[in-house]
Amino acid sequence: MPDPLAWVEQLTGGRVTRAERLRGGWTSEMRRVEVDLPHGSQTFVLRAFVDEFFVKHAHGLLTREATILGQLADTDVPAAACVGVDAEARYCDQPSLLMTLLPGSVHVEEAGAADRARQLARQLAAIHRVEVEEQPREYQPWTAPDRVRVPSATSRPEVWAAAVDYLRREPPKYEGTFLHRDFHPGNVLFDGGRVSGVVDWVETSWGPADLDVAHCSTALALLHGVEAGREFSSLYAAGGGRDLARADDHRYWLLLDALAFAPDAEKVAEPWRDLGRTDLSPELLQERLELYLESVIKR
Repeated sequence: MPDPLAWVEQLTGGRVTRAERLRGGWTSEMRRVEVDLPHGSQTFVLRAFVDEFFVKHAHGLLTREATILGQLADTDVPAAACVGVDAEARYCDQPSLLMTLLPGSVHVEEAGAADRARQLARQLAAIHRVEVEEQPREYQPWTAPDRVRVPSATSRPEVWAAAVDYLRREPPKYEGTFLHRDFHPGNVLFDGGRVSGVVDWVETSWGPADLDVAHCSTALALLHGVEAGREFSSLYAAGGGRDLARADDHRYWLLLDALAFAPDAEKVAEPWRDLGRTDLSPELLQERLELYLESVIKR
């Protein structure tokens, strides 16, 4: 029977003394693993895919993440170092990746949200300045007009119709850049009130900076309300980000991301609730998503 902790010991040359599950993920099971080494104790993070979709695509996702972590090693982006990857679950019970532990923790509470948003914007701008020798894959859209799931109980059908219709145009032309592709508060660590780490690089892609900005904007709108989502593009620009698309084109990227959360963003809320945001009910998430879509259409 595959034993992930035995694999950790083989990779590190040490002895596992403790392993505990970390909170906050839904595609993966994350474990904090302490290892006794000849030079002292060191802590690692063991990521194992458990979601059926991600297990199916684990080889490409985990191999990509291992490659990206290696490319980020010589940059100022605070990312973990990859220790080993078992993308085909030869040694572990699930496809897994072992990496170093970054300091800090995820913060999704209301207190301090405005300051964290400014720091998120500056950190995203820094990610977009990364230059890599090997360009990652082209971005993949996470929804399309005919795939959007409109909530059956919506009181704003006209908002959904307008948002979906907007995606029926050709995607805007763009100048590509290095994207995290899943940048949001749940994937950024803070320590002492400052960004200390950026995690979850399995979706790293090449595409418009607007798409990363859009994804974080949607997440902030769901977490903290529409205004928090609306303001993020401006915070990104003020934080030294790349030039974003003009109004109509930027609106396209904002809607492309937000509609991928339909109908109610329940999946992303699960780890947020684990972190204390029990106020994020399905009804509140749908309300915020619809109001955010309406604001993007009218902005």
